[in-house]
This record gives sequence, C-alpha cells and structure tokens, in this order.
Amino acid sequence: MKSFLKYVLATVVGLFVFGILMALFAMMSLVGMVSSSQATRNVSKNSVLVMKLSGAFSEQQGNDIIGQITGKEISNMGLNATLSAIRKAKENDDVKGIYIEAGALDASPATLQEIRNALKDFRKSGKWIVSYGDTYTQGAYYLASVADKIYMNPQGMVDWHGLAVQPYYLKNLFDKVGVKYQVVKVGTFKSATEIFTETQMSDANREQIEAFANGTWANICKDVAESRKITVDSLNAYADRMITFEPAENMKKYKLVDELIYADQVKGKVKELLKIDDDKSINQISVADMQNVKEKKHDGEQIAVYYAFGDIVQSSTTSALSQDHSIVAKDVCADLEKLAKDDDVKAVVIRVNSPGGDAYASEQIWHQIMELKAKKPVVVSMGDYAASGGYYMSCPASWIVAQPNTITGSIGIFGAFPDASELVTQKLGVKFDEVKTNKNSGFGNIMARPFNGDELSILQGYINRGYELFRKRVADGRKQKTEDIEKIAQGRVWLGQDALGLKLVDQLGGLDDAIAKAAKLAKLDEYYTHEYPATPDFIEQLTASMSGGNYLDEQMRLMLGDFYGPFNMLKTLNQRQAIQARMPYVLNIR
Repeated sequence: MKSFLKYVLATVVGLFVFGILMALFAMMSLVGMVSSSQATRNVSKNSVLVMKLSGAFSEQQGNDIIGQITGKEISNMGLNATLSAIRKAKENDDVKGIYIEAGALDASPATLQEIRNALKDFRKSGKWIVSYGDTYTQGAYYLASVADKIYMNPQGMVDWHGLAVQPYYLKNLFDKVGVKYQVVKVGTFKSATEIFTETQMSDANREQIEAFANGTWANICKDVAESRKITVDSLNAYADRMITFEPAENMKKYKLVDELIYADQVKGKVKELLKIDDDKSINQISVADMQNVKEKKHDGEQIAVYYAFGDIVQSSTTSALSQDHSIVAKDVCADLEKLAKDDDVKAVVIRVNSPGGDAYASEQIWHQIMELKAKKPVVVSMGDYAASGGYYMSCPASWIVAQPNTITGSIGIFGAFPDASELVTQKLGVKFDEVKTNKNSGFGNIMARPFNGDELSILQGYINRGYELFRKRVADGRKQKTEDIEKIAQGRVWLGQDALGLKLVDQLGGLDDAIAKAAKLAKLDEYYTHEYPATPDFIEQLTASMSGGNYLDEQMRLMLGDFYGPFNMLKTLNQRQAIQARMPYVLNIR
C-alpha cells in the first residue's frame, strides 16, 4: 500500500512539474512571438504604404499583443500610429506612394481633418497617393479626396449627404418607469442635462449645434472643392440631391472620382506608378508595420507627448483593453507629476480629446498642469473634443492648438440627480418613514422623495461656486477678464476656428504643430518625442483579455450601434460624480 501511495504521489508531483515546465515553455514561446513581431523592420525598395480606412479611430494605439498572437487584432486604428506612418513614409526614400483602401470608416471631423492634412503634407514630398473603394463613406471620401487619383468600383457609390446632428432624449423612457431627473446647472447653453429632462433641443442648444454643424460642413466642402476642383455650391447641390444612390457613372461625371475600375485592376495602376512589370509583385507595408520602422534619427532633447482622451473621471471603470478609454484624474496627476520631475523632459504636449466629465476630477488635473507649467512649457493639442472639463484641464497651458473642426468651450457645470421615488413608492409599493436630528439630515435619499426647494437652493449655490471657479480658471489661464469670459461662457460650445477669435485657443493646427510650438517655447533646436502614458504591456493585456468584460462590451457595442453611447452612460451613471463639467453627452454627428 505504501509503495502504491508513493508511486501515485510521484506521478502527481511529476505531472505538476511537467505542467509548470509546459507553462514556462508556452510563455517563452509567446514572448518570442511578440518580440519577433515588434522587431525593427526594414522597408523594401519601391514600396507602397497601404492605409485601410475601415473601423474606428482612437487617439493612441499601442501593440495589440494578444491580437497578434490570436490573429484577432483590435479593429480600432490609432491616430498616433497613422500620423507616424504617414510621416515616416514621407521621409523614407523606399516608400514611393500611399494606397488608400476605403471602407466603413468611423471618425469625427477633427480627426479626419488631422489625417487629411498629414496626407496633404505627404504629397508635398513629390510622392503620389491613389485611392480605391467599392463604396466611399462620407468620411472616407473626405480623406480620399486629397489623392492624386480616386478609383471606384463600377457598381460602387459615394455617400455624400451632408451632416446631421441627432441628440438622444431619454425623458419619456424614464417617465415610463417612474424616474425623473432634478437638474441644477449654470449656463444657458449647458445642454448636457437635456437628455434627461427634455424631448427635443432647447432654442439655445439648437443655436450652438447649428453653428458648429454648418461650420464643420463648410470646412469639409471647402477642402474637397479645393482638391477636386469642384465648386462648393456643386458639392452642396450633390448633398441635397442625395447622389449616394445615383449610378456610378455620375460620380465620374461630377468629378468626384477619376475612373471606374474593379479591385484587381487597381494593381495595374499602382504598378504603372511604381514603374514595374505586370508580372512583378507590389511591395506593400501597412500602418502597423510602420510602427516598427525606424524614424530618421533625431538627436537633442525630449518632448513628452501625453495622451488624455475619453471621459474625465476620478477613478477608472474600464479595463486595459476597453475601447471606452477614460481620463482618470488620479493616474493623470501622478503621471504629470513624474514628467515635472523628469529632467530629461524639456517640454510636454498634452493631447486632449474629451467632452468633459467630473468637475472635481477636472479641477485636480488643472492643478497638476499648473504645477507642471511652473517647471517647463506645456502645450495642449486638442482633438475632436476639448470641451467643458476637457477645456477646464486645457486652459492653464502655455499654448493651445486646436483643429478648425475641434469642438471646444462649453464653460459651465451641472448636476443631474435621479428621483426614483415614484418608481419605488408608487409602482413598487415601498413605504418610508423617518426620524432625523436636524432639518437636512435626510438629504439625498433619492428612493424616498425628490429634493425640496431648500435643498435645491443649497445645491444651486454649490453649482454656482463651481461655475465661478471654472470661469476664473479660464480667465487666469487665458489672461482675460472674468467678465469677458462670461460673454463666451454659459456652457456654449464653439468650433476651434471660432475659439481662435475668442482667444480660447492660440493656434489652428494639429499635433505636429503643437510639438513644434513646445520646442520653440523650450528653445530646442534639436528634439525627439516620446509618448506617455505607456500602453498596456503583455501581462496587463493578458489579464484584461481573460476578464471577459471586453468581449461583452464589444458585443453590446455591435448590437446597439448608435445607441451604445446612451446605454454606456446609464451603465456607469452611479460611478460618476454628481457635479459634471460636460458638453452635450451624445451629439451623434452623421
């Protein structure tokens, strides 16, 4: 019996050791695969950079290590990786041109503007750009319009219809379940709360939405008209007629495309540009591949580029791989403090893309940027949004750069408090009683009753003080009088091009312009950039992928489509601070 137990124990121990060894071997294999995928890549002579415009753009994209191993890489494209690839392709003599493959592209106007400007700059090198699409979405066509030649499938279409902004309103939904929202706010144009309390736009909100929608569309038409030698009036006429469903031949007639050919025929066009024979293969390199291509050596001092995008929150509610990125105040403040203490960093560019969020969190980030600015130049580069809390954290910068189509401003705050008393007491039949020691001891029990008049007055006073502080922060940061800021505040949203005239921003341009300005402020002739914060490493990505949360979130995003935004807002509502500095939550720009 003892021998039997001894053999069994030895077998178990052996299997355990074998399992550990196999796990270590598998880990080493994974590390080897990752290392080989991230190895420095050389560009073959006579190459073409292939840009596949399909999916959504995010501000920052690192290496999706798990995706590389499993073959299921994330569909999001990184703006940082795309701009870097275009810049490297311009500088690399072995890259002769760019091939744009149009697909179902999801990107906001300012992001499209930044990529398009980078493509225009690429063409200044004397290299060519060609584009092909079976179907061009409006955003994809806006990018493709910068190309030397635009090709389309003979049965394809160009979606050209103009812009529409369609906010969501949830009041009637809440009414059905007995939930109401009590709102306390400052700002005639502070319309973020309308999603809870109204069924349509207020006059003030309609005014500001019309202003930035018309301004954005005018910029799009102006750029396309310039590249395609078409009048703006013609482009508007095409949009009014909804030419999307007209025959493909008409797109050529309208000068929107140059030639109607099939996908396999595009290769011949590219080979002609590369001056190679038909039987030769085209050397292709992707945007992802370009991340591992060395840039031209840049000596000098370091300029840190810090990415801050998403909702502004005090603590994180998402995982490392979630597409719903957040600006977590505690993490951002810690990161900026490290950059302030890092003597190797001579200037900091903060890339802000945020509609705002928690007012308290925004104030903490404002403070940390002030501390950083006391030690070195800080330049803000605004993306699609830098509004409300996004502007709050931007206003103390040494210099602010925005795209003409950036949505910014929205200087105002609000509090939206759910009142579920009807649901709980009337529909569910729950009864409450109360014993209290002081007048306001029962303050905040949303299940028992709504706020009374005195309580709302207390909250309004708190909101007013927060607004006055926000306004003062802007006035101090922009070196203006408080009364002058008040004229352009009240929660009003502005386009970047309008914000320039109002002195809310200092310059129109993109991330590269912001970096150049940071170098000038730091008096640097030679410099290089380094991105912060670091993207999730292998262990963080592995842990996040095993949690299952990202998969469920992705499925909800696919299932709900345009309604995912409001759903996610409701899902995380109880995790947000009561007082918000946020622009209209869901603009739904189409």
